Amino acid sequence: MTTTMDVQNSAAVKTEPSLRVPIVLGVLGVVALVLFGLLGPAGAVTTFRISTGADAIQIPALELPTRATGIALSIVILALAVYSFILVRAGRKTPTWLLAVFGVLWVLTFLTWAVADKSTSIVSLLQGSLLLAVPLAFGALGGLLNERAGVVNIAIEGQLLTGAFGAAVFASIADNAYVGLVAAPFFGLIIGSMLALFTVKYHVNQIIVGVVLNVFAVGLTTFFFGSLLKDNASTLNSPPRLGVIDIPILSDIPIIGPVLFRQSILVYILYVAVILLTIGLFRTRWGLRMRAVGEYPKAADTVGIDVEKTRWHNVLLGSMVAGLGGAFFTVGSVGAFGEEMTAGKGYIALAALILGRWNPVGALLAALLFGFADKLQQVLGVLETPIPNQFMLMLPYIVTIFAVAGLVGRVRGPAAAGEPYIKG
Repeated sequence: MTTTMDVQNSAAVKTEPSLRVPIVLGVLGVVALVLFGLLGPAGAVTTFRISTGADAIQIPALELPTRATGIALSIVILALAVYSFILVRAGRKTPTWLLAVFGVLWVLTFLTWAVADKSTSIVSLLQGSLLLAVPLAFGALGGLLNERAGVVNIAIEGQLLTGAFGAAVFASIADNAYVGLVAAPFFGLIIGSMLALFTVKYHVNQIIVGVVLNVFAVGLTTFFFGSLLKDNASTLNSPPRLGVIDIPILSDIPIIGPVLFRQSILVYILYVAVILLTIGLFRTRWGLRMRAVGEYPKAADTVGIDVEKTRWHNVLLGSMVAGLGGAFFTVGSVGAFGEEMTAGKGYIALAALILGRWNPVGALLAALLFGFADKLQQVLGVLETPIPNQFMLMLPYIVTIFAVAGLVGRVRGPAAAGEPYIKG
């Protein structure tokens, strides 16, 4: 017979924070101290440029002694790891702010070591990180709309790819990047319609369908690329690119202005999408019904919510959002469509969704983390740092694996995600 003491002990075991996070932070702190601090180049100076030429207020470049800065930052990093350990031993979880500060300081320590005797622009690094996070964030938001309604969307990669294809073709035909921007969501809808048909109507395994649709998207776009776009590149695969839009006054704010308010329209659409989705998900009847279907579809059906209709709508809407993110690859960045050009970004978007704990703001922050890793490998590759080029190419994917496996821990997604609902 279960006693009150047994229940209390069981609850204590369930809620006790894990030591995994403090241990990971401690190991990273030691690595930073030894590699980036004590073994840093003696006498070297690292220069960080703070302002761009277009800024109204110019801030002088920051010159730091490489080894001394690395040691000082590493000591602060280790202090944060120790504080995290103390909190966990006291039965409290490591706060999010501590993880954020730790991550910023660790990256700054790494940058100080990697850019020794060279200079780099902090504004350019952050600006590029935000831009590269755009397709990941749109893909994660699209997946969020699906999974919150109970449908796992592995097909984000295919939706990004078809969105990129549609944006390139229609922008080229119309000679207008904004036409491509409008077309992209409807091409993502092609994959979304098939995903909804097989998973919602015919109850096929959602993981298998998603993988198959990704392969289908690769085959379809590769076929049309080889048969149409390659021989008619000037008319079908030469889209104009989206221009940079400066927000008056806001874009002149030092550091923050160029990063947040000197971007293309895709970035501003992302801001709006995150705000609207956050409000809609947690503050409206639509969001409540969606979450009910994703958690307890049978209970939702009992109170009169049409589970199948809700899932159809969310899968289609989510696929359009992901398709919009695909426009980044053509009209937002490269300026032409290439075979398999999304290069696994759909899977990283899925990781951002999980790391962000199925929350729009969390998904955006996770996408920014992966976008920063992508931009960082580009910057360090140009600077010819001592880090092997092969490692730099792996960096975004290493960060993805580490973030999801090392920091997420046990997370609970929507309870009914991946489970088909058969009425009655």
